[in-house]
Amino acid sequence: MAEIRNFTMNFGPQHPAAHGVLRLVLELDGEVIQRADPHIGLLHRATEKLAEQKTFLQNLPYMDRLDYVSMMCNEHAYVMAIEKLVGVEVPIRARYIRTLFDEITRILNHLLWLGAHGLDIGAMTVFLYCFREREDLMDCYEAVSGARLHAAYYRPGGVYRDLPERMPLYEESRLKSAADVKRLNRNREGSMLDFIDDFAARFPGLVDEYETLLTDNRIWKQRTVGIGVVTPERALQLGFTGPMLRGSGIAWDLRKKQPYEAYGEVDFDIPVGVNGDCYDRYLVRIEEMRQSTRIVRQCVEWLRSHPGPVMAEDHKVAPPSRVAMKTNMEELIHHFKLFTEGMHVPEAECYAAVEAPKGEFGIYLVSDGANKPYRLKIRAPGYPHLAAMDEMARGHMIADAVAIIGTMDVVFGEIDR
Repeated sequence: MAEIRNFTMNFGPQHPAAHGVLRLVLELDGEVIQRADPHIGLLHRATEKLAEQKTFLQNLPYMDRLDYVSMMCNEHAYVMAIEKLVGVEVPIRARYIRTLFDEITRILNHLLWLGAHGLDIGAMTVFLYCFREREDLMDCYEAVSGARLHAAYYRPGGVYRDLPERMPLYEESRLKSAADVKRLNRNREGSMLDFIDDFAARFPGLVDEYETLLTDNRIWKQRTVGIGVVTPERALQLGFTGPMLRGSGIAWDLRKKQPYEAYGEVDFDIPVGVNGDCYDRYLVRIEEMRQSTRIVRQCVEWLRSHPGPVMAEDHKVAPPSRVAMKTNMEELIHHFKLFTEGMHVPEAECYAAVEAPKGEFGIYLVSDGANKPYRLKIRAPGYPHLAAMDEMARGHMIADAVAIIGTMDVVFGEIDR
């Protein structure tokens, strides 16, 4: 009798559902996956090694480029690690601004995930809906930092600058009539906080639209219910965090369990799943967007009534104001030294982690007292999730591999580092 052999094929790296840079070697019995072997490293940029050659401040923009969908959350963990070692006190207003932008980033991340996941498994419309909302939040990024993607807005000791008093306005052009401009600028007439508040008031209704398209859609449920099931015990053993862990029914969230910045002062709930499948992880992320909107509204309310500094006063760590720098020799020297030589961080080591949209994003930082990190190790949330691909995909069909990659919400900048 002839020997029956499994068929081995490459899934990606150029396959759209492999998100461009994942090579998945599948061992197949017909169309059933017997083994899935993820090959990574196609986006490797040596961030951890580069960090040893740059000053602490020069390393900050590299953090944006790790998970390029959760930019400010990555910066947050890095500046928290520096602040732990230096012992600098962050002003309370800066802490609330960081909390506000962490949640804006979470919504941005989940919108991209929902659009891409939907597109991967055949739902095209939701992608267009999600990007409509992302535009508003990207405008907030641009208003505070000047960049729509790689913001470099969080700095050791606070944030780069306070929230602007005005949002950028649309102008009349060949493509936009006066009536169009008036409609587009309707919620941009006030301050940035007014704009964010208006978005937070509209957004739950827009999430309802996504749910109308997907939650009870029988094709969506056929593609996600019972696919990639992970038990709570196994999720913990595999090192899952974030929605991947909460989808399996474990209510672990660093914002609640180890509160940082203003998370101890705001009210929100941790959504958890029941079955640990792709559908539960979808529901968890949908509810997270609603909870993030709650936090955003609370931060906006607090920031409206509490003006104050957004950067620490210690000029060995944080630069002086532009006005002071241009009028005072002492401040000019501080500014020059900080941006050329950089700050000297005491000899020590620490670990700082934030609840990033994908899970626990951590920075292990070792300093030898110089102006550069001696060693930087990044704990990327997507890495242990992708490592579980073989276990999650075994026994499923090829088409289910697409749904499982989508439910992980992987971004290879942080996995390949």
